[in-house]
Amino acid sequence: MSQESLVRSWGYSHVFTWTDGPNEYYPPHRHATETTHLILRGSLTIRYPESENSEEKRTHGIGERVDVGKNVLHEVWMGNDGCTYIIGE
Repeated sequence: MSQESLVRSWGYSHVFTWTDGPNEYYPPHRHATETTHLILRGSLTIRYPESENSEEKRTHGIGERVDVGKNVLHEVWMGNDGCTYIIGE
């Protein structure tokens, strides 16, 4: 089973692979649907500004799945080597 097929098996109908360059940054934003991210290469760090632990950042690496709920405010930093991941929405 391909990695994209695996993400589809989790119930996501729109699935694609995305690559961000080293140290790219996505400022706080929301998505209209729940999303998932399966990391294939590199790493990303995520923070949820409206959460109880709003200053906490968590770094995720290869093989990790990162789920972000519908309309949840979050911001993301890519690692020094960038990040390739499969997105499901």
